[in-house]
Amino acid sequence: MLSARSLFQEILDNDESYRLFCSIAASGEAQGGWENGRIAALVPGTQHALAPKIARHGADEDKHGRIFNALLRRRGLDPVPVPPETDYTMLLERGGIGLAHALLRGDDPLTERDIVVYLAHSRVTEQRAADQMRMLTTHFGEHPEVGKAIRMISHDEDNHLAYCHEELLRLARAGHGRTIRAVLRESARAEIRVHRDVSLAVTARMGALLGWSGPKTLALSLGIRTVYLRERLFGWRRMVTLSPPARRDPLGGPATSAAEFA
Repeated sequence: MLSARSLFQEILDNDESYRLFCSIAASGEAQGGWENGRIAALVPGTQHALAPKIARHGADEDKHGRIFNALLRRRGLDPVPVPPETDYTMLLERGGIGLAHALLRGDDPLTERDIVVYLAHSRVTEQRAADQMRMLTTHFGEHPEVGKAIRMISHDEDNHLAYCHEELLRLARAGHGRTIRAVLRESARAEIRVHRDVSLAVTARMGALLGWSGPKTLALSLGIRTVYLRERLFGWRRMVTLSPPARRDPLGGPATSAAEFA
């Protein structure tokens, strides 16, 4: 029977598929760390109080990248290049979602609208990350090899999502509500499309490494497309709602360390 648990267990048990999984995850987290670091450095004066929170977000993402690389080292594996078709963050940026890297590489301060765009985009992508890490925590949170890492990353992703809700609600009260709604909807619709494409690409790569049969790969691909259609029709609404988080000021302190994964 195909299930998220059985599929991830297959990936975990095979060195080559595990290496690809951790490499993709580490690369995406490192990219997120760079993006947040640059945004923190370019925050406009009117939003200067956000800078340390954005920097904390970036530090967390960098930490996650180090954790995935450490998991590889513990098994005596080296990272592999990330296939372009599986690069979630690059594909989102190419689709014009979030802040362009050309803008982040410059030295000019961002605008308040740029900060709204960044937070709205993050609210959508952090929902995906939080959901995926909760799923992994449910099935593998006590796993002797990856459980501690999964629990730590899941906790951080929940904080990131809460922070996006909190700051977007604050900006909505400050008069940015219309822009927030528009960017959230645009980001959500683009994200579910990119997530479908990346999921199909990763499935093809994993299938080749693990020797999955044609019917198994086809069944997984159909499942991914079904999820996409469901999200495209009505699931995207869950990614654009805003509500006061239970965790208040979740990024108000320094980033937690992960010395045991260094």
